Amino acid sequence: MRILSWNVNGLRACEKKGFSKWLESSGADIVALQEVRARPDQLPDHLREPDGWHVHYVAAERPGYSGVALFSRKEPDGMAVSLNEKRFDAEARLQLASFGRLTIANGYFPNGNGKDRDNSRIPYKLDFYRALYERLDRLRRGGRRVLVMGDFNTAHREIDLARPKQNVKTSGFRPEEREELDRWMRSGWVDTFRHYEKGEGHYTWWSQRFGVRERNVGWRIDYVLASRGAMRHVRGAEIHAHVHGSDHCPIAVEVDDAVTR
Repeated sequence: MRILSWNVNGLRACEKKGFSKWLESSGADIVALQEVRARPDQLPDHLREPDGWHVHYVAAERPGYSGVALFSRKEPDGMAVSLNEKRFDAEARLQLASFGRLTIANGYFPNGNGKDRDNSRIPYKLDFYRALYERLDRLRRGGRRVLVMGDFNTAHREIDLARPKQNVKTSGFRPEEREELDRWMRSGWVDTFRHYEKGEGHYTWWSQRFGVRERNVGWRIDYVLASRGAMRHVRGAEIHAHVHGSDHCPIAVEVDDAVTR
C-alpha cells in the first residue's frame, strides 16, 4: 500500500497547479489532505467524486479555513471526525479512517502563531496535540495499528529546519512544542521518515517569499508517525520535494498489505 499526505494550502488553488494530474500519477492507495479550505459544494465534480476514488471531506465552520480530506481506492470501514470538543471540531482538523486493523489519522495540527504572530495559539495547539494523543493511545492499547499523518506544524529537532538558531522563539520550534513531540516519541510513536533517513536538508514546507524554496530554506513539519504495531509493516518513507502546487510538498510511506489484517 502506498499512502501519501499533503497540505495543499487550498485545494482549489492546488487544482489549478495540477493536483488532479498529480493524484492520478501518484500510484497511491490512500491520500490524506490538509488545509483544503473549501466545502465539497465549492469544488468541481471531478474533485467531489473522482473516478476510482472514495472521498470524504470535512469542512470547518469558518469559510475558507482549515479542513481535511481523505481519498482512498477502497472505501474505509469506518470514519470519525470528532475529538468531542467544540473548539477542535469546529476547525475540521481530523479524520480517523479504519481499514481493517489499520487506522489512518489525518490531522491538520494548529499553528501556534496567533493573529499577531504573538504565539497566542500555542496553548490551543498543545491542547489539540494532547487530545489527539489520548484518542490515539486508546486505539493503540485496543490493538489497532495506527498511522497518524499530516501537517504537525512543528519541526522536531534542529536538523528539521534550515535555520534553527533564528527560530527558537518562533511557533513551530518553541521548546514546549518540541517537547510535546518528544513525548509522543518516548511513548513509542516512530517518525517513519527519520527511521530511514538521518541526514539534513530534508524539508516539507518553505516560505513563499521569493527564492526561499529554490535555496531549500525550509522546515520539516509534515510527518507520518507509526505506532509500534503499524511500524512492523512500514517498508519505506519519502519526501517528494520536487512536487509543487503548495507551500508544502507531499510525503509518503509504503506499507505491506498485511497491516490491515
